[in-house]
Amino acid sequence: MRRSNSLEIFVQPTPTPDDHDPVRPTEDRLEEPDASSDGSQLEEGIACCLSGGGFRASIFHLGGLWRLNQAGLLREVKRFSSVSGGSITSAVLGMNWHRLVEHEFSEEAFIENVVNPIRGLCSTTIDVPAVGWGSLNPFRRISDIVASHYDAVFQGKTLQDLPDEPRWVFNATNVKTGVLWRFSKPYMGDYLVGLVDNPKVALADAVAASTAFPPYLSPFLLPVDPDDFNSRGKVGLIDDSHRRDALLTDGGVYDNLGLETAYKRYKTLLVSDGGRRTPPEADPKDDWPRHSYRVIQILQQQNSSIRRRQLIGAFRQQLRSGAYWGVETRIRDFQIDSAFSIDDDAQDKLSGIDTRLAEIDSLTQQRLINLAFAIGDASIRKYYRSDLPRAETLPYQEVGI
Repeated sequence: MRRSNSLEIFVQPTPTPDDHDPVRPTEDRLEEPDASSDGSQLEEGIACCLSGGGFRASIFHLGGLWRLNQAGLLREVKRFSSVSGGSITSAVLGMNWHRLVEHEFSEEAFIENVVNPIRGLCSTTIDVPAVGWGSLNPFRRISDIVASHYDAVFQGKTLQDLPDEPRWVFNATNVKTGVLWRFSKPYMGDYLVGLVDNPKVALADAVAASTAFPPYLSPFLLPVDPDDFNSRGKVGLIDDSHRRDALLTDGGVYDNLGLETAYKRYKTLLVSDGGRRTPPEADPKDDWPRHSYRVIQILQQQNSSIRRRQLIGAFRQQLRSGAYWGVETRIRDFQIDSAFSIDDDAQDKLSGIDTRLAEIDSLTQQRLINLAFAIGDASIRKYYRSDLPRAETLPYQEVGI
């Protein structure tokens, strides 16, 4: 059977709350209503998910958000759920949301307050210097050095500096419990250890935890006092050893689409996927660091594939509405006459950018933004808002894709 990177993926049944272990609470029972298989208990409203994928994903998401803003949909989003490289983009969007509101979501305000800071950050290599200095300094973790680079953009702001609405959720993975750890303004935690109310965690730290890709940038150590956890909900691990000092790794280890915290609550999902398939290697390295890195990439790819199948299956069964666009999605597969033209070789070059926190040159950034803008435009108009007119030009029309 022909395989495709677009929406032609096999449908998996959507899990219901009854599929979970009845002894342990599910994540949505902590704070959110359970999701029924037919979507009857879900809220109206849009959730926007931004995947992991290093700086490649951070830049790619800008194109999708640009199109959403141009279409008047960005201001309607009720929740932003992000992972890894997507958390960089989401955090900058969140800290500057009030400026977008003040300027009525004008394109100029979007460029100044969202596009430019992220492009500036992604013009600098962070991962290699962090690994180098962190390896030489026994008193600082590599992830702490990454956080210090992020703080040049976030300037000491914390989760409490985010707006109350929309809700921003930054996802990491709790190594102690093996489940998703959420950072948000009203709480942080996971469904096994419980929640900490109104965490004053720096945005730079939340994003560093979300982007702590193993084995090189992981783990991120988050100081937590067991007494800080509230007593609400039925949680399984209340002993101090599990609640003290959360040890976190990249959110993509658990869910690289950032789908988990949005899928269980909202009917409409707009998902931007800057992740890529793990390319074949005829002679993979067998030393433990590089071998571990490749194995982790393979595992993460399979995780993402399952999540993507769940999402597309829900779209097809009309359990959810919305759109999905990915860095490897072929625009012709949308079969929409008014779509932008994208050369396969040019797209392959952009999607093949390494999954790193490494410098991306200005021209490549512009083309990557254009790529996401074009694919997002086609997907949104094909599957979510057929009434939207085609965008007239790409954000950086002069450079193309």
